[in-house]
Amino acid sequence: MIYLQLFFSFLQVGLFSFGGGYAAMPLIQEQIVTKHGWLTMVEFTDLISISQMTPGPIAVNSATFVGNKIAGITGALVATAGCIFPSCIIVMSIAYIYLKNQNNQVVQEVLQSLHPAVIAMIASAGVTILITAFWGITPKISLQNTDWSMVIIFLLSLVLLRKTRISPILVMILAGGMKLFVSMI
Repeated sequence: MIYLQLFFSFLQVGLFSFGGGYAAMPLIQEQIVTKHGWLTMVEFTDLISISQMTPGPIAVNSATFVGNKIAGITGALVATAGCIFPSCIIVMSIAYIYLKNQNNQVVQEVLQSLHPAVIAMIASAGVTILITAFWGITPKISLQNTDWSMVIIFLLSLVLLRKTRISPILVMILAGGMKLFVSMI
């Protein structure tokens, strides 16, 4: 019975949480703290912190953590499956429709018209990350508030990516190492 509760609780989270992990937090809280009492509010706060620190989506990390806490490894797998199931169905449906209509001129024109929007979204995310890296979470953009070590690391990484054939993953590791070195000084 607990496996069904885990699956359907996180199925609701996966199905109704539009807008990313932060938008899912109230739904997760409703399911695991209020409705089922699987975690206390303090444990929920810890869960969110852990989910943000670990790689991957917050909702999936939360599902895995709660499932493991409540019913072990099997619970983690069941809760995670419930959380990602709606996305898998939606993506497979879209892929099926696309493959069936990939030679349709209207479909190709719609996809071509989306290119500028996708580029704008990626650029917006990049600018937001740069602002946060250079000036902090609550940015006061000015020369005196600039974290110059981050600017230098960014510029070195950019040069490495543009002028060499070095792997982007290696550049990320090097950038992390440079930041660690600067923090230790």
